[in-house]
Amino acid sequence: LYVGRLAAEKNLDALLQAYAAMKQLNPRLRLVLVGDGPLRERLGQRCPEAVFAGQRSGTDLAAHYASADLFLFPSLTETFGNVTPEAMASGVPVLAFDYAAASRLVQPQINGLLAPFGNASEFVRMAVDLAQDREGLRVMGRQARAATETLGWDRIIDSLESIYHALVQA
Repeated sequence: LYVGRLAAEKNLDALLQAYAAMKQLNPRLRLVLVGDGPLRERLGQRCPEAVFAGQRSGTDLAAHYASADLFLFPSLTETFGNVTPEAMASGVPVLAFDYAAASRLVQPQINGLLAPFGNASEFVRMAVDLAQDREGLRVMGRQARAATETLGWDRIIDSLESIYHALVQA
């Protein structure tokens, strides 16, 4: 599964490379892309067997997340990337670059994997490794869900207040 804008800044070539490599191992795999954008037509030409679900929201979006085995997120331009915790909250392990939200939320080998920033060949290799380990994906998915249970606003505000308190004390 990929969720996000279908645009050049999302580094979707790495997504298609990863999918092609994974599909060589398991021809039954399906790539589902949720979102829309200027690359929609080009991506459809390059990968006609992919499912282009378009924009989704609410319970429909949640159902797309929850039915995935793996969330591939190749973007190199995120600020926070809400899609990362959304996938994790849905019990889906994440493969992303070691950057932005993913670097803060994904614990490698626990709830997903992090490829070195910008290294598309390593991203593809990791995707292939994950495609070969269905049980590992299930375990990581459970851990991904558990990790997001600590991501509430109360915790964020408590953390921010403790930083302010430390600054005032200094």
